[in-house]
Amino acid sequence: MEGGSVGISGSVSSIIFENEETGYTVLRLDTGTEGLVTVVGCIPYASPGETLELEGSWTSHPAHGLQFKVERAVRRMPETVSAIYEYLAFGGIKGVGPATAKLIVEKFGIDALDLIAEAPERLSEVRGISPKKAEEIGRAFQRRAGLRRLVEFLAQQGLSARLAIRLFKVYGDDALAALKDNPYILTGEYIGGDFPEADELAIRLGFGADCTERVQAALIYELTHNLNNGHTFIPRDKLIEVTAQFIEVGTDTVSEALDVLIEQGLAVESKVAGLKACYLTALYIAEAEVAERIREMSRYKLLNGGELKSLIDDAQSRMGVVLAEGQKRAVEIAAERRIMALTGGPGTGKTTTIRAILTLYKNMGLKTVLTAPTGRAAKRMGELCGEEAQTVHRLLGAGFNEEMGMPVFQKCADDPLDADAVILDESSMVDIMLMHALLDAMRPDCRFVLVGDADQLPSVGPGNVFSDIIGSGIVETVYLTEIFRQAAESRIVGNAHRINKGQLPEVDNKGDFFFLQRRSPEKIVETVLELCASRIPQNMGIDSTQIQVLTPTRLYETGTIRLNSALQAALNPPQEGRNEKLFGEFLFREGDRVMQIRNNYDIIWKKGEIIGSGIFNGDIGQLIEIDNKQQTVTVDFDDKVAVYSFDMLNELEPAYAMTVHKSQGSEYRAVILALSRGAPGLLTRSVLYTAVTRARELLIIVGDSETLRRMTEDDRKQRRYSGLKARLKSANHRV
Repeated sequence: MEGGSVGISGSVSSIIFENEETGYTVLRLDTGTEGLVTVVGCIPYASPGETLELEGSWTSHPAHGLQFKVERAVRRMPETVSAIYEYLAFGGIKGVGPATAKLIVEKFGIDALDLIAEAPERLSEVRGISPKKAEEIGRAFQRRAGLRRLVEFLAQQGLSARLAIRLFKVYGDDALAALKDNPYILTGEYIGGDFPEADELAIRLGFGADCTERVQAALIYELTHNLNNGHTFIPRDKLIEVTAQFIEVGTDTVSEALDVLIEQGLAVESKVAGLKACYLTALYIAEAEVAERIREMSRYKLLNGGELKSLIDDAQSRMGVVLAEGQKRAVEIAAERRIMALTGGPGTGKTTTIRAILTLYKNMGLKTVLTAPTGRAAKRMGELCGEEAQTVHRLLGAGFNEEMGMPVFQKCADDPLDADAVILDESSMVDIMLMHALLDAMRPDCRFVLVGDADQLPSVGPGNVFSDIIGSGIVETVYLTEIFRQAAESRIVGNAHRINKGQLPEVDNKGDFFFLQRRSPEKIVETVLELCASRIPQNMGIDSTQIQVLTPTRLYETGTIRLNSALQAALNPPQEGRNEKLFGEFLFREGDRVMQIRNNYDIIWKKGEIIGSGIFNGDIGQLIEIDNKQQTVTVDFDDKVAVYSFDMLNELEPAYAMTVHKSQGSEYRAVILALSRGAPGLLTRSVLYTAVTRARELLIIVGDSETLRRMTEDDRKQRRYSGLKARLKSANHRV
């Protein structure tokens, strides 16, 4: 029976599996003459009793046998009394079960569904259904019918059902009408559609190339796309030029559309360092309010010298250490000021200083919370300080508001953190939006200590927050430069500081720092595989699960795509009983190390008896199960177990190898850095320095010495359009 596209029809007998997030459904269809057949595909909210006319093809599943895979579905509501009962009794309308369905059908017969749609208040004529319950049933029916129509419309256009569900969260019952009025709403921040697919839909619906909706959407797309490049704004002239080129319309048309966006409050134009800076409104608000809050915090001196000495002496005594002058100065400023910054390279005593500040705050009776941008950074901070540390997202209670259709933080100005002081580690990783949320959640009298290494790469998200704060001069900053004796014995630490000064690392292959010269990409990959699979585990006693391969780039022969494929084959080869799933350019296999590549606030996870939501960009986990029947993948993120549907796999990537940018905030027992060719902007000193500082016990660079030399000498910084530094400097008025 397998072959090309064919058609079948019948009534739904039962639902075997349904994923409400994606619309993917497995059901049994009663075709009459051919009996019951298994149907799989995007048929959201199918219910027993309804009639389906399907186009698709027959396939043979290795475990479940013959199935009909749907390409297109035409659906009709039940038309007989018995079919209407089946529909109502078994999931057609939320809140209606078999007993209530029987009463409704007995009362209204063949007209039951029409009545629910048009006059649901009449359901109160049925024994046991109150007017309120009747209203709820009518609303549930309308909502389900509306969402189903929306999903079907998108499916006819070749678009994902997930887009429909997100559209419905934002626009509710008006979603389909709103989409037809303006297909470019698909590109909204919390909808997640691509501009090209929205553009194709708009063309099919008859929208012109220079229509206002298209030009405005292209402007928003350019501003949003450039957030991924770290920019909080784009200069007006540049924004107009690139948008005009992108959609091939005149610059005057784009300029006029931009002015309308600004008038509508969807974008903001502001003067920054002589530039006409164009922002998405949320980015402008975040940057302006962060600057205002930091300026306010920097104005006050809270404690004077008299009692400082005894407080610091007591902190040293409790810790059993003698602080260096720089560390002591940091503790003094932490006592005196509402906000301060602490920066320094590896081995300069940042952690000891954090512990000293924490001890000081305890002596002052201040309730202090420790936080960091990533789970691994927070875990390391907590272990080193002997106190609980949380990710910023967890601290703020990150979640997704379905009614608003957007991520939200529980902790905010209206419900602030129960904290007198916040110490933030790995501050260089924090982008402007997260910094805004964190500051908004602090009480006006809360103290704030920012800790990080300003010479590392900036955040993946928009802004250059930590460097801008330090560079503004408005916040008291301590630079730790002394390398302590124990750290100085590490070649990793010593070479990190040499690289930061523009000096080539010492590569005599002793201690914990090694360089293996390999000139060809093929030899680099071959050596990396040998190191991970055998040489390091056997000779150094470090298991392959504790080795992280880093590379500056995704592409080329030594990029993450090529390395992950090779490492998967070496470390987690195919095996009978080990399930696999091909998705896009990646083959996922049970046992793989994987990484979440975007923030997803509404993924549910379980950790023992605890249930929470939110898996975030850069989180690393192990793929523990691929369920081909349920079309799901289960991932364990440090004991937080999350389930993904197959069409969510674009949120995951293999993580045997990752880019240096993605490794920020993490530390690994062993790091292998593969160096070959790549984009010049990625072969820089800051990338090399960040990679080296990810290693705790062992660092091995595999590659060409010429690439190593070029990276050490290239001190270019990625230019980011950020207005925070200028806004802070515009009111340098510390008291």
